[in-house]
Amino acid sequence: MNWSTEESARQYVKFERERTRPVRDLVAAIPEREVRIAIDLGCGPGNSTEVLAERFKDARVGGVDSAPDMIESARKRMPSHTFTVADIAQWDDPGPYDVILANASLQWVPDHETLYPSLINRLSLGGCLAVQTPDNWDEPAHRLIRQVADEGPWASKVSNANRKPRAPADWYYALLKPHCAELDVWRTFYYHPLENAAAVVEWFKGSALRPYLAKLDEDEKAGFLARYEAEITKAYPALPDGTVLLPFPRLFIVATR
Repeated sequence: MNWSTEESARQYVKFERERTRPVRDLVAAIPEREVRIAIDLGCGPGNSTEVLAERFKDARVGGVDSAPDMIESARKRMPSHTFTVADIAQWDDPGPYDVILANASLQWVPDHETLYPSLINRLSLGGCLAVQTPDNWDEPAHRLIRQVADEGPWASKVSNANRKPRAPADWYYALLKPHCAELDVWRTFYYHPLENAAAVVEWFKGSALRPYLAKLDEDEKAGFLARYEAEITKAYPALPDGTVLLPFPRLFIVATR
């Protein structure tokens, strides 16, 4: 079984309320304007697309994701909208779009120096690119994934699973400013109360752990996750009531052409 394509949607929606909060904040920051056509890049199971469609009720809103099970879930959630299985790294629709939304997806796509201006160029005049990316490369949860990957017997299998760290906010501002009439960049920490350390592991099984687990057999997955949970337990000590508070920084960009 290919974990990454058959279980990703089910795993992702375990924490749908928490994962949807940042996209609500992002979509709320899009300037008021007439929106006729919008696209959600890396739409997942459709939770972010739903937020976009709620904000712009008269728009034709669609979604793109590379995982067939994510697209299947999105179609069930929003049957009147168009969802397409496609790799957003290869997405070449010229538009123009009034809104391009990318919620927690572009961190998986390389070459941001070319990608972001290319997305701006697919907007209508006055259109908006709205992006949210996790900014937790240096957080313990991510550092421990890389540590467990490098130190375990599976190291050779997962050596190319790491994505590159994201550039800082000022880099994105300098990149996009020449292409924009307005540009807003900000960073926010969300603190998610989770049941215990095992819940932290479950959270990242739906996101950052996916490229690693997809390369492992069942026994290796179990070993990897056991080591990771042991390290998470030390890195995120439980509060007196047993809750584990997961700090999660995210970078937001709203760029108007």
